[in-house]
Amino acid sequence: MDELPEWPEGTVAVLSTAGDAPHAIPVSLVLRAGPRAVLLGLAERRESLARLRADPRCEVTILAAGDLAFTLAGRAVSFHDAGPVIGVRVEARELIDHNRPTYEIEGGVAWHWTDAEARERDAECHDALRRLI
Repeated sequence: MDELPEWPEGTVAVLSTAGDAPHAIPVSLVLRAGPRAVLLGLAERRESLARLRADPRCEVTILAAGDLAFTLAGRAVSFHDAGPVIGVRVEARELIDHNRPTYEIEGGVAWHWTDAEARERDAECHDALRRLI
């Protein structure tokens, strides 16, 4: 895999960070920021954000319908205030394609906001991250 594919907005990724022990969290704000970079939106209080600031090594895994199964292994290279979240740019050292001809991904994590305020905040966060691209 030479460059990141496109994925549907709202796709949930898994961010894995380094430290004393691996730490993985689901992330709902993940945007493609170029052929080999993503932007993550993380709340200031997230342990993952503190970990990335201390040690930028990380991996971002996406599994979504349409045979999207890949991991971006790389480093957090910049942190930007994006309104209600911190925009973290992660650049790839390696892109790992997990697709195999022996299986097909039929669906990713399906979710939606059940709270109107949270839905509006999420839209604001997406807009703020898009401005960073």
